[in-house]
Amino acid sequence: MNEVFRLNAGAVVFNRFHRILLCERADIPGSWQFPQGGIEEGETPAQAATRELFEETSIKSVIRVKTLSTPARYRFPPQVLKSMRERGFMNSGQDIYWSLFFFDGDEAEINLQTQTPEFCRYKWATLQEALDLIVDFKKDVYQVAVNEFSHIVESDFNSLSL
Repeated sequence: MNEVFRLNAGAVVFNRFHRILLCERADIPGSWQFPQGGIEEGETPAQAATRELFEETSIKSVIRVKTLSTPARYRFPPQVLKSMRERGFMNSGQDIYWSLFFFDGDEAEINLQTQTPEFCRYKWATLQEALDLIVDFKKDVYQVAVNEFSHIVESDFNSLSL
C-alpha cells in the first residue's frame, strides 16, 4: 500500500518573554501542541500557517519571522491511524512545514472559542516544556522546529531585524 502524507503547516508563536504558545486539544485532554493544519490548494506553507493560527486561536497580531522550506515528516501510530481511517482520512501521517511567528498583540486577542474549537486552553511555555508535553509520535518533528527556531526565540528581541 502506498503511503500518503498530508501537507501540513505548523505555527510556532513566541512572545517577548521568550515563551512559545502551546494549546491543549479539546478532543484529547492533556494533549498539547502548536497550532497546525492542512495546506489548502494554492496556499504556501506560510499562508497556511497564518490562516490556521487565526482559525484556531483568533491571533492576528503576529510577525512572521521564518518558514522552513523543507517539511518534517511524522507517521500516525496505529491507534491514531485507525481513528483517522474511521473519520475518512487516508493519509499515513503528515509532512509539516514549520513557521515561526512573533506575537506582538495583547493577550486578550487569544480566543480559543472559534467557529470550530480545536483547543480548550493555552499556555506560554519554554521550548523544552513544549518538547516534554508533545505526544511521542510528534516529538521528532517538534525537535526540528526547536532546533531551527531556538536561537531566535531565545535571542534579545530588540536585536532581531524583523
